[in-house]
Amino acid sequence: MTAPRMQSAANHYEDELAQLGNSYSAACAADIGALKLAIASTAEASMIGVGSGGSFTVASLLCSLHEAYTGRVSRPSTPLEIICTPSLASSSPVFLVSAEGKNPDIVEALERARRFSSRTVHVLTNRQDSPLMAHVQALPGVKPYVFELAKKDGYLATNSLLLDAVLVARAYGELNGRPQPMPPDVTALRVGEQTVQEWLAAAQPFIGEAVRRGALTVIYSPLLRAIATDLESKLSEGALLHIQLADLRSYAHGRHLWLAQRPQDCAILALVEPSLGKLWDDMRSKFPSGIPTLAMPLSGADPVHLIAGLVAQMHLVAAVGRELGTDPGRPEVPTYGREIHYANLRDMIPLPLPAGPAEEQSKYEVLGAHWPSQRDHGTMRRAARAFADTIRAQHFKAVVFDYDGTLCSSQSKDGPPPPNVVEHLVRLARAGVVVGIASGRGGSIQTCLKEVLPHDVLPKIRLGLYNGGWIDAADALPAPPAETSEFLSHVTRIVVRLKSIGVPILAHRTTHPYQVSVRFREGLATDAMWFVIADALRQAGLDLSTMVRSKHSVDILAKGVSKSALVADIIQKDKVDPYEILTMGDQGAWPGNDAALLEHRYSLSVDMPSRRLDRAWKLAPAELRDVDATLWYLDRMMLEDGSVFRLALPDVRDNGEAGDA
Repeated sequence: MTAPRMQSAANHYEDELAQLGNSYSAACAADIGALKLAIASTAEASMIGVGSGGSFTVASLLCSLHEAYTGRVSRPSTPLEIICTPSLASSSPVFLVSAEGKNPDIVEALERARRFSSRTVHVLTNRQDSPLMAHVQALPGVKPYVFELAKKDGYLATNSLLLDAVLVARAYGELNGRPQPMPPDVTALRVGEQTVQEWLAAAQPFIGEAVRRGALTVIYSPLLRAIATDLESKLSEGALLHIQLADLRSYAHGRHLWLAQRPQDCAILALVEPSLGKLWDDMRSKFPSGIPTLAMPLSGADPVHLIAGLVAQMHLVAAVGRELGTDPGRPEVPTYGREIHYANLRDMIPLPLPAGPAEEQSKYEVLGAHWPSQRDHGTMRRAARAFADTIRAQHFKAVVFDYDGTLCSSQSKDGPPPPNVVEHLVRLARAGVVVGIASGRGGSIQTCLKEVLPHDVLPKIRLGLYNGGWIDAADALPAPPAETSEFLSHVTRIVVRLKSIGVPILAHRTTHPYQVSVRFREGLATDAMWFVIADALRQAGLDLSTMVRSKHSVDILAKGVSKSALVADIIQKDKVDPYEILTMGDQGAWPGNDAALLEHRYSLSVDMPSRRLDRAWKLAPAELRDVDATLWYLDRMMLEDGSVFRLALPDVRDNGEAGDA
């Protein structure tokens, strides 16, 4: 029998539970528009939720609801899983959850997730001023959702967990039409037909028996996994009870042997909802007599039921603490506990070794040569070396950049390049290098550049706006011709019709006579949406060859419009030899909107390379994408006499060898 511990007069954990009503009300009143938009943008993808302790519970809830509403298999992960395998972030949207934003695990997970993925990384936190938010502000392509919590939690997550869980539950419930809206007060939450307090009162004999045995087995419906996850976390982190988790059918595959061989260690709590109620009743009827059992019979697995279960199990933990005479919210944590918590993970856990040279891997990926395809490493290695040797030996007088995803993070909102990129643009332009920027955007780029570029530099920057349809200096106002294009008008009518029937089009803009630009919900992958637009144009008998996509839009260009027009303009007006022009972009494989720009002989990718082996390689390290990769190239642009620069790139032989085929 477990001896009760001495309990202090002030119980911090129960004081925190007394504040749950305030946190619940705050979460119900919070503006979650941005969070809902972020979640909606991931509806066509699987999701990875990342967190530790109570934040892992929120990540589990997020993934469970995502699976329930979208049918997309999603995975809650600890920060260490992302730290060790950051490539997971490259294929799925990542939501990192951290109440305080202080633990080193979540900070390092953010750094690696962002470095290894071109997708937006989302961060849900309760502190604006924290080490995590400092990293958020310093990294491109990271979106924070900050919901401040007035009073911080103690040792175990309580109010922060409920706040974030209700925010997530509300988001999914409201996006789904709120079939079961949140009640106005936390006391209105129900465990079946009972209030939480009524259920706890009835559970008291079971709690006493579980504490006497020192162990608890929790069997649960898969739809209620997040509740089981948090109960395990609190009982284990508080050193309250030994706990074992299994869903109802996993328990039936052998774990029941404990009932026969170690019955004195068994007390069984079942988290069930109506679909598994009959199964639980049948199981319980077959258990040996003398095994204490308790059910948490929730009325469903909608967001409101999951929140009720989370609140109920928090109070269950308090009841266990009272039975033991201990305060789960204020344990005595030994010095070594803090030392292992605040380990320097960046120094202790190296970045994972790549499967092969980064430049080769990016080419294989864009060619669809995924594992276990047989790869001709000899051919690819020779092509990489030949390209790197050639571009390293070349001298350049001009450079043409893509804008979104290259000079600044790919985003639906307009924004200028970061200061370190601006410094390089100024350095090159003032040295006499012809600097061009080709983009699908219009005059908003000039507005952004005027905010950050000196007056003497603006006239030196050549712009190719509307995907190269309008070309002039950055200080000139674009004045599109008054003519209209019937092709673009027809495309516009098709886009409007698609939006009216539910295609997730956020906005569209027709700029005669250059293009129609279609933007989708924030974060929605444009690769799938490209086919939706393309098929509609195909059905109308329109030419699809001018359709391109970026990470945030699909553009349908008028005939003759291309980013490569800016390269031609520099060749003609500045009398620069074509081989003295370097181009750079993030979407080098057709139908990427930089495909034409990176068709140029000397071209570099900062994310997706071209499918050609003689150009548009990504030579930057694997963990650097977009602006980070651009900066890596810019740092290696060495100026020489006569408005010329060259690329001081490392030898690809230094990046790791692959065996020849």
